[in-house]
Amino acid sequence: MAEAIPYFQDRSCPYHPPAGYRPLREAGPLTHVTFYDGRKVWAVTGHAEARTLLSDQRLSADRQNPAFPIPVERFAALRRVRTPLIGVDDPEHNTQRRMLIPSFSTKRVAALRPEIQRIVDELLDRMLAQGPPAELVSAFALPVPSMVICSLLGVPYTDHEFFEEESRHLLRGQTAEEAEGARIALEEYFTGLIAHKEKNPGDGLLDELIADRLRAGSLEHEELVRLAMILLVAGHETTANMISLGTFTLLEHPDELARLTAEESLMPAAVEELLRFLSIADGMLRVAKEDIEIGGTVIRADDGVLFPTSLINRDDTAYPSPDRLDVGRSARHHVAFGFGIHQCLGQNLARAEMEIALRSLFARIPDLRLAVPAAEIPFKPGDTLQGMIELPLAW
Repeated sequence: MAEAIPYFQDRSCPYHPPAGYRPLREAGPLTHVTFYDGRKVWAVTGHAEARTLLSDQRLSADRQNPAFPIPVERFAALRRVRTPLIGVDDPEHNTQRRMLIPSFSTKRVAALRPEIQRIVDELLDRMLAQGPPAELVSAFALPVPSMVICSLLGVPYTDHEFFEEESRHLLRGQTAEEAEGARIALEEYFTGLIAHKEKNPGDGLLDELIADRLRAGSLEHEELVRLAMILLVAGHETTANMISLGTFTLLEHPDELARLTAEESLMPAAVEELLRFLSIADGMLRVAKEDIEIGGTVIRADDGVLFPTSLINRDDTAYPSPDRLDVGRSARHHVAFGFGIHQCLGQNLARAEMEIALRSLFARIPDLRLAVPAAEIPFKPGDTLQGMIELPLAW
């Protein structure tokens, strides 16, 4: 077993795993890493082992379990709060997921595609009218999923500056106090919004949950507030990072971009490959509720377990030449959305947003290029969702 190395580490290239994680790849499929507080946890880097364990309900996502691993200091305060969907186990998780599935189904997302296209087109019209250079994150990559999730939930987009800023504090704050303050601010916002909607119903998902669940007593007010917060934050932050980092990565791989623009039918496969290749949510966490034996290794009860997606999705037993971007690759079995019962609820929506955004961006601006050298463009640190902080472009 390799010596336990620190986790998280920063990437030196925004689309490759940190060089410091190489010993984990070489020592896998199970090894150890250490977190900020010195705790040693299992790191599962094998693709087959990860999918097996993520389907094993002896691993718990309950963040209120005292043994649940905390990878960075700012998340310590958040464990006091019961987090719907991502931080609870069945049967509670199943109940929450079942009432939300219809709003994120393939059929529902297909019906949303014209609206997503309209949003994308309007933002590109604005970008082109203003002329180069443009900063893609603020002008396009963030507004697309933010507008879409606001429309779906029934959240006024006029409040986007507030919730985007608080989301940044929640996900990238320097201290536990900063992250906790952002959580409280977002919960207060949704408490007020839900109270307003109870008196002035609209037609978003939150309005449906108020009418069908809250008033019937099958959903607690506090639970609805926290569900709304999870859906909003996850619904815009993740896809925004994928659009910005996906654009950067394609521009840095001009041969693959040329393949993609020459053969539009490759776009769905390219989206899956980008999800695999970029692995922006790099570290799902669980805690063992009882002993689990896998591949001759025993994970003991109360052991923390980490799933570093950037390494799982680069396992060469699952993906030949895994460090090479191949927009024609069949990468559908990646774990960028997780796996098992907690697999991302919004994956259909994320795929649609990425397909429409990337296809339209490169079709409308075929001579798109970086406005500054790649080495000068800032990207996010390793202990949060990966993506570009800014992406200056020209054409």
